[in-house]
Amino acid sequence: MRKFVPAKKRVDVSPGESVRIIRELQELSQTQLSALCGIPQTTISSIENSRVNLGVERAKVLATALRCHPAVLVFPGWQLESAA
Repeated sequence: MRKFVPAKKRVDVSPGESVRIIRELQELSQTQLSALCGIPQTTISSIENSRVNLGVERAKVLATALRCHPAVLVFPGWQLESAA
């Protein structure tokens, strides 16, 4: 069995904040992201403001549109400790 390296929390960012940060880094509006992924703009706004849970299935759809791995959205702020 493979040895796993434990992860440690680097920053305190919610999944909704990670969606907003990545969307803004790609210079997309909520409306543009909505058109790319098919999730209503109002739902994207609710996710970004932590009024609606992101969830794994939505994370997969958003990650495809944002060209990132779903774990980046679901588990923001985590980093693997370097194996020494």
